[in-house]
Amino acid sequence: MGIKNIIFIVVLLAAFVLFGYNVRRLISYLKLGKKEDRFQNISARIKNVLVIAFAQTKILRETEAGTIHSLIFWGFVLFLFAVLESILQGFYSPFDFSFLGYFYSLITVVQDLFGLFVIVAVLAALYRRFVEHVPRLEVGKKGKMDAAAVLMMILVVVVSMYGMNIASVARNDFQLKPFEFRPIASALSPLFFPQGSSGSAMAAYEAFWWIHIVFILAFLNFLPYSKHLHVLTSIPNVYFSKLGKDKNVLKPLNLEDESQEVFGASDIEHLTWKELFDGYTCTECGRCTAACPASATGKILSPRKIIVDIRHRTMEKAPVLIAMAEGSNSSAAPEEQAHNKEVLEKHLIHDYIDPAELWDCTTCMACMQECPVTIEHLDSIIDMRRNLVLTESDFPAELNNTFRNMETNFTPWAFNSQDRANWAEGMNIKTMAEDPSGEILFWVGCAGSFDARNQKVTKAFANLMQKANIDFRILGIEEKCNGDFARRLGNEYLAQMLMQENIATLNSYGVKKIVTACPHCFNFLKKEYPQFGGNFEVVHHSELIGQMLEEGRLELKDEASQEKLTYHDSCYLGRYNGVYDAPRDDIKRLKGTGLIEMERRRDRGFCCGAGGGRMFLEETEGTKINVERTREALETGAETIASACPFCMTMLTDGVKAFDKTEEVSVKDIAEIVLEHVK
Repeated sequence: MGIKNIIFIVVLLAAFVLFGYNVRRLISYLKLGKKEDRFQNISARIKNVLVIAFAQTKILRETEAGTIHSLIFWGFVLFLFAVLESILQGFYSPFDFSFLGYFYSLITVVQDLFGLFVIVAVLAALYRRFVEHVPRLEVGKKGKMDAAAVLMMILVVVVSMYGMNIASVARNDFQLKPFEFRPIASALSPLFFPQGSSGSAMAAYEAFWWIHIVFILAFLNFLPYSKHLHVLTSIPNVYFSKLGKDKNVLKPLNLEDESQEVFGASDIEHLTWKELFDGYTCTECGRCTAACPASATGKILSPRKIIVDIRHRTMEKAPVLIAMAEGSNSSAAPEEQAHNKEVLEKHLIHDYIDPAELWDCTTCMACMQECPVTIEHLDSIIDMRRNLVLTESDFPAELNNTFRNMETNFTPWAFNSQDRANWAEGMNIKTMAEDPSGEILFWVGCAGSFDARNQKVTKAFANLMQKANIDFRILGIEEKCNGDFARRLGNEYLAQMLMQENIATLNSYGVKKIVTACPHCFNFLKKEYPQFGGNFEVVHHSELIGQMLEEGRLELKDEASQEKLTYHDSCYLGRYNGVYDAPRDDIKRLKGTGLIEMERRRDRGFCCGAGGGRMFLEETEGTKINVERTREALETGAETIASACPFCMTMLTDGVKAFDKTEEVSVKDIAEIVLEHVK
């Protein structure tokens, strides 16, 4: 064993010891978070990793940036053999993988070609960040330097790999090893090393080998201190993301736990380990903030900042908490004790995150849809809202009446709960109390029951079901607010009260199937009611309308309308539940009706601004979200804006008024549009 090998082994061991220390440190921080089971359903989690992480499906939602990142990612995956080969050469210099035969040919040619792709991708990334100045990549001086350091290290690793290969070809008198195929290195080698310069080529190879190894090990140990920690954590974060029935669902609080001193999260120890891990994984790419309707309209909220703040607070407070748990804080120097005291006096909310940021969120889930590493921003935002409401009683003053009305009138507005079924007068619609034998329950919802404009939608849909001979019932005055807005506004106590009371009513009648025209009711009844024993088949009215049309239970008029429509995707129908086609198919079935799509549509749709309880909060910053969305709708030139949500309808109607276009453009629900075309 030569001196080179000994030095290499010392350097390698030192690098691995430091890396092991940092991994252990980061894991110890995660243990401060609350427990959460993310270990079940291994096969589905592996599938997620293959589709999202390795196939880069979410990264490629943005073609230019996605292509650049994918080339760098796949380049690194493919370079693993080169890295491993270089490391093994540190123990035994003549080692190579040529014994793998034709597989070695594949390895070498792919590395040779992909190295060029990676160099181009890194240069393109540097250009986008430092020359083009893409807005979402502007992350401050420290973030820029961090990004530059990582990109330059990647560049050095790839260039040094080429240097090794070019020198290797020259030192062997320009003869490749058995099964070795390196077209670029072979072409470049004679340009750098003239014939007969094998000695200098050998020296160059050794120099490039050391540069390659040192920068790989430096890169590995730089990551735990960098925002590029996601290189290590992104695949695990994708693996641990929510699946199936848990996806896009808020977890309940155990309000009966008398040992709980804090409800929700005011600091890192109140978040789950997965929420802390999200902080580790944030790439600071800014896709979440770029897609956020609040941020896009000039609000203070930046989903990226929320997650980055969680990471910064974790790195600041976790060492102090661990030191206190181990009893080492008392023996620390006075300066360190003073620093620790200062750290503990601060909190994630208020000192890092302004409550105004949290209240700006519409819970539209655009941030989560766009995040390439499946960070779950909403879980953290709602947990902090819960703390503000349940522990601090600190929430916008407008919500006082909203919460009070939900508690006393079972609706967010000051309507008498006994008037909930007034819309049905004269329509010969039976309640469950009168006859519980109907095949389906029509859950009307608060907007559909009390709002004058949305009552017309309720009547239109009920009329369609009657024409199609659907045997349906309503709860009437027994129906209460489903609790969705209460939960998303952080009032988990009120939400659970409403949920449990509604479930008791529904179960007492043996309800099995529910249809509703409200996506918020649809999502909540379908996905979150099962947490308290409310297991029902829930369909959206656009889906049932499509079924009625397909089965011929509704007879359409023969004449074509020539009406031009654009359709606005409800976040809770689309991104939350993947229902994009049903409303569009309903429109397309109507003769003569033309559908004009908005630029932002389907899973890239732009929120109306009402979700997450924002319906009951004033917008005092920037442009109003509903005005921005209405502008997009009006730009299509459509005569009608089609909606499939009562809250979207209200926001879009107000938006049309803001543009003074009420004479030219109407806002209608899918049910109203279909009813106009039914004989």
